[in-house]
Amino acid sequence: MNYFSLIDRTRQEPPPHERCIMHQLYAVVLAAGNSQRLGQPKAMVPIIMDGQEIPLIKWMVERLEASGITPIVVTNQDLLVPVTFAIPERSVLLNPAPEKGRTGTIQCGLATIISKAKGKRQLNVLIVPVDRPGFSNSTLEVLRHTDSTACPTKDGRGGHPVLITSSDVERIMLAEPETPLRDLISPMRINVADKYLHLNIDTPEDLENLQQIAEELR
Repeated sequence: MNYFSLIDRTRQEPPPHERCIMHQLYAVVLAAGNSQRLGQPKAMVPIIMDGQEIPLIKWMVERLEASGITPIVVTNQDLLVPVTFAIPERSVLLNPAPEKGRTGTIQCGLATIISKAKGKRQLNVLIVPVDRPGFSNSTLEVLRHTDSTACPTKDGRGGHPVLITSSDVERIMLAEPETPLRDLISPMRINVADKYLHLNIDTPEDLENLQQIAEELR
């Protein structure tokens, strides 16, 4: 199937002031990995919000939705049922071969988004790993109004989420799933002040740190 036949390339580019209004922003939420160091699947690790224990994937999805972003979650066979129950009435997709690499997981989400966005020339998508939740809501807002492939940056290091635009969506879809994303895109770097931008949920200590700052991030 030629996914890009679904994108109308003949339409006139809208004026800059209309672009962010006309186009729905989607996010591919990457939740297909297992963590040996953490000892449990990252998407389902519990955090406590307002006295209630919820899975990390639910917290992440609700943060994106609160910023007007539509999440498309991609997970693996083992997590498909628990993730689907954790976030009912959302789009949860199966990556049948997550071992091939993160780009393959991204491709699963992008294929669905391309189908949903058919007829729209401008297609911006956020790539949001579930284990990199340290971005602020203000950073999401900056990315929403960015027209180039970009990532937030702090202390000289790029972070997440990564915003990709139409030309890079096509490049990713045509790549081998094993190809690292860094070999496919060259994002513009946007300096942000997010204190926790580089938080990576990889160990029990990282999870404890997330719990301490979760209220501040939402």
